[in-house]
Amino acid sequence: MHATLPLPASADRAAGGSSTRRVAAASLAGTTLEFYDHFIYGSAAALVFPKLFFPQSEPLVATLLSFASYGVAFAARPLGAAIFGHFGDKLGRKSILFITLLMMGLATFLIGCLPSFAQIGVMAPILLVVLRIIQGLALGGEWGGAAIMVNELDPEGKRRGLLGAVVQIAAPIGLLLANGAFALVTWQVSEEAFLSWGWRVPFLMSALLVGVGLYIRLNVQESKVFEKEAKGKEEHAPIMEVLRHYKPQLAIAFFARLGGDIAFYVFTLFLLYYVPTKLGLPKSIALNAVLLGAVAQMIFIPVAGWLSDRIGRRPVLMIGGIGGALWAFVFMQLVQTGNPAAIMLASFVGMVLVSFMFSPLASFLPELFATKVRVTGASLGFQFAGVFGGALAPLIATGLIASFGSTTPVAIYLAIVCALIAVAAFAARETAHIDLKDAGR
Repeated sequence: MHATLPLPASADRAAGGSSTRRVAAASLAGTTLEFYDHFIYGSAAALVFPKLFFPQSEPLVATLLSFASYGVAFAARPLGAAIFGHFGDKLGRKSILFITLLMMGLATFLIGCLPSFAQIGVMAPILLVVLRIIQGLALGGEWGGAAIMVNELDPEGKRRGLLGAVVQIAAPIGLLLANGAFALVTWQVSEEAFLSWGWRVPFLMSALLVGVGLYIRLNVQESKVFEKEAKGKEEHAPIMEVLRHYKPQLAIAFFARLGGDIAFYVFTLFLLYYVPTKLGLPKSIALNAVLLGAVAQMIFIPVAGWLSDRIGRRPVLMIGGIGGALWAFVFMQLVQTGNPAAIMLASFVGMVLVSFMFSPLASFLPELFATKVRVTGASLGFQFAGVFGGALAPLIATGLIASFGSTTPVAIYLAIVCALIAVAAFAARETAHIDLKDAGR
C-alpha cells in the first residue's frame, strides 16, 4: 500500500478557499435567480395581472385578487421548507439546491407563456396560481439549503455573518434584476404592447439564468459538517424533532423574521401599487425608488453581516427592528409628499434598515438548531414568518388604505411588527461565536 501524503498547510488552505468560493458562488447564483423569479411575479402582480388575469372584477378587487395570487406562494413555502428540509437533513444539502432551482426556473418560464383571461377564461388565473404554488415550494426549500451550506463552511463561527450575507444579498440582486427588467421593458414599449407581450419578457429571460445557476451548483461538494455529524447517524424525522424539541427556537426565528418581511414589502412593492394608483404619478418613479432600495441593500447587507460577526446578531437585529419601527412613520410622510426625491429617500433609508433586519438571519437562524435538523428548523422558522408577513402584507396594507383612506394605519402595522424583531432578539441568546456542534443546546 502507498501512504497518502498530507497536503502542505498552504495547499490545504488554498483548497479550503476554493471550496468556500464555489459554495458561496453557488448559493449566490441560485438564490439570486430564485428571488428574481419571485420579484418579477410581485411586480407583475402590481402592474399587470389585475388587468390580464382578473379583468372581471372591480379595480380594487382585481388588485386584491392579484396580490392574493402573489401570497399563495408564501403559504406554500412552509410545505416546501418541510419537504426539502427533510431531505436536506436526511440526505444532504447539495441535492435540494439543484432541485429547487430547476423547479423555480421552470415555473417562472411557464408563467411567461400563459394565455390571459381573455384567451382561455377562468383557466388562466387557475394555472397562474398553480405555477405560483410551485414557485413557493421551491423557494421554501431554497433559502434554507443555501444558508446552511455557507454557514457550515465556518463551523467555529469567525465569519458566518459575512458568509450568510452572501445568501441574503441575493434578494436585492434579484430585486434589482427583476425591476430593472420591468423598467427596461416599460421604457422601450407602449402601454398596449407592455400588456400584450412586454410583461412576458422578464419571465422568459429566467431560462437563461437557470442554466448558469445549474452549472455552478453541479460543481459544489456536500457540506462536511453534515457528513461528519448527521449523515447516516440515526433514523429521525427532522420536522417532528423540531416541533417536539425546538419550540422556543422556532418562535424566536418566526418573530425575528416576520417584521423584516413586512418591511421589505412596504418599502418596495407597496410603492408599485400606491404611487401610480393613489398618487397618480408615473409608475417609473416607483420602479426607480425600488431599484434605489435594492442598491441600498446590496451595500448594507454585507455591512450588517460583517457587523454581526463583530458585535453579535442580537444588536444588529435590534438596530434594524427599532429603526424600522420609527422610520415607518417618516416613510409614509415622505411618500405622501409626491416628491420623487422624497420617495427615493424613503425607500433608500427603509431598505438600509431592512438590511439590518435581514442580513443576520442567514447565520442567526441556522445557529439556533442542531446539525441533524438545521435545514428543517431554519427553513420552517423563516418560511412560516413569510406566510404572516409577505403573504398577508399586501392584502393588509391595501385593505387598511381602502378602509381608512390614510397611510397611518399601515405605518402603525409596520411599526408593531418591526418592534417584535427587537423583542425576539432580546429573548434569544447570542450565537455569533458558538461552534455549530453546540448549536440548538
